[in-house]
Amino acid sequence: MKIKIVAIILVFFSSLSFSQTKLADKFFENFGYVKAIELYEKVVEKGKADAHVLTRLGDAYYNNSNSEKAVYWYKKALDEYKDIEAEYIYKYIQSLRSIGNYKEADVWFKKLIEAQRGDSRLKGYDPDEVDIYDKLTSKNKDLVVTIENLSFNSENSDFGSFIKDSTLYFASARGDDEKVYSWNKEPFLDIFKIKLSDNKIDGTQTYGAPTQINSEDVNTEYHEASVAITNDGKTMYFTRDNINKRNRLNYDKEGTTYLKIYKATLVSNTWTNVIDLPFNDDVFSTGHPVLSPDNKTLFFVSDREGGIGQTDIYSVSINDDGTYGTPENLGEKINTEGREMFPYVAKDSTFYFSSDGHLNLGLLDIFKSNILKEEPTAEPENIGAPFNSGYDDFAYFVNSDIHHGYFSSNRPDGKGGDDIYSFNVIECNQQITGIAREHRTEIILSDVTVQLINESGKILAEVVTTSDGSYTFDVECNTTYTILGTKPDYKEDQHTITTSNENKKTNTVDLTLKPLILDSQIVINPIFFDFDKAEIRTDAQYELENIVDVLRKHPEMIIKIQSHTDSRGRDKYNLKLSDRRAKSTAEYIISRGIAAHRIESARGFGETQLLNECANGVKCSEEEHQLNRRSYFYIVDGDKERE
Repeated sequence: MKIKIVAIILVFFSSLSFSQTKLADKFFENFGYVKAIELYEKVVEKGKADAHVLTRLGDAYYNNSNSEKAVYWYKKALDEYKDIEAEYIYKYIQSLRSIGNYKEADVWFKKLIEAQRGDSRLKGYDPDEVDIYDKLTSKNKDLVVTIENLSFNSENSDFGSFIKDSTLYFASARGDDEKVYSWNKEPFLDIFKIKLSDNKIDGTQTYGAPTQINSEDVNTEYHEASVAITNDGKTMYFTRDNINKRNRLNYDKEGTTYLKIYKATLVSNTWTNVIDLPFNDDVFSTGHPVLSPDNKTLFFVSDREGGIGQTDIYSVSINDDGTYGTPENLGEKINTEGREMFPYVAKDSTFYFSSDGHLNLGLLDIFKSNILKEEPTAEPENIGAPFNSGYDDFAYFVNSDIHHGYFSSNRPDGKGGDDIYSFNVIECNQQITGIAREHRTEIILSDVTVQLINESGKILAEVVTTSDGSYTFDVECNTTYTILGTKPDYKEDQHTITTSNENKKTNTVDLTLKPLILDSQIVINPIFFDFDKAEIRTDAQYELENIVDVLRKHPEMIIKIQSHTDSRGRDKYNLKLSDRRAKSTAEYIISRGIAAHRIESARGFGETQLLNECANGVKCSEEEHQLNRRSYFYIVDGDKERE
């Protein structure tokens, strides 16, 4: 009897084929990359691989961090098909770089530029830094950065921040003057101040009402901005339009007015004695003053002759007698052919500035450099998102002791042309932890393989549960992960979780795995068939892979298959239909490499064992009928115990 059944199965098998690509896709989409690879490679062996299969193989290996295999399959796809999406070229380049093949990566980088004209992440990038866009946008993902558009911003431009003695100084065009600046049709800039206070309840900063600084000598009818005040609070440097003693603009021969740096002295709580610094000139601009922590050096911006680019950053020494040395260009490590401006020096001598000449996310970005820390060859570093955007981001100011500061930006959704934003930064580290248990029995499961998977499907880490069934991953804040738990002879369990912005938070994700072997049966989700059909659907194939896995794990195991139909149709026909379904199920399992003799029988029972009341003549829904179209897998010989 057994030999006869096997012979029938083999005959049917020779005339049937299964859509392994669809099944592989289902495993891929559920992060089952190993199984997906196996199935995709079977398709390749049969000579039926298209661009979809080849690129999916590349992706499966890429997501599993197997760069050599990823290179092989991406290359095969690119060699055989000419219309491959540019994103696969990008991943191919990344994989090439991963294995150190920079020369080939450079070749494909040039092709990628051709395929992706206008792609902001490629514009002006070095081939060896093809992933720089991703690096800049995700640069601070291990931090919690809270950014706030401040309440006192106006509908006009507000920018620049300097704090001294709990007072915030900034520039604003909020004035009600009738005279406006022709460039943007806003009033001219003046210097304003705001008193700061800490909120004792939640530690946040609160702001008073903005007022112009108490000086008739500083704010004029024209532009004033960019304040720097000495440590003793007695001297203020600021930028102003070049005006004469009658408070009228000075022009060059072509009718252009330039910027100058002025110095004011605090006398009886009033800024007065405003003087023009000696290194200013009527034929170029000098502005954006900032002091070194020891107040012995003044840094500024200028477009004077002899510079490197459109505007450069310079330094000038401040002598003990109040005189100034000779301005010096900070050099090519800072300055480019573009615009460098808005310098700032933190307490720890970290040098910050804005530039559109260095690699950036768009327009002006904020950079930092260790050039003042006895590292003259240090390369500047883009501080990344969310401080930087595709718009102008500038005028950075930070209290490094408390990781709180300010920057200015004209990014969308602001209140005016330029707005001032505050930021708070804390390191953000979280954990995902949990216990693996058996479904229903709640038995602790050790030796469960748990994978941490990111949103793009890449496996970031893999651990095995300990003897108490626990696992732990260190993760980033504000990120979405999938946790996937697998164990031989168990149905996998997976959960998706998005971490918050809370530092040092523990997220609990417990795993519940269903045993595939219960008593003398391999238990999987029901294998459903379409009405009046015996073909194995893709969702059924996906479930049958659990049977394949169990049989591979237990090479001595022998099973029998029983299939059932619903009550619709004639009883005798349904008996034959269920028999075809049983044999089709067996054929699929054999097609996956399981020896035919390990299936003792594959038999149909028609509608003789219904699971509900949907017998002949009873009106039922499609879902109720489908419940009766199923298969069972009984263990009749071999290893029946789970390891």
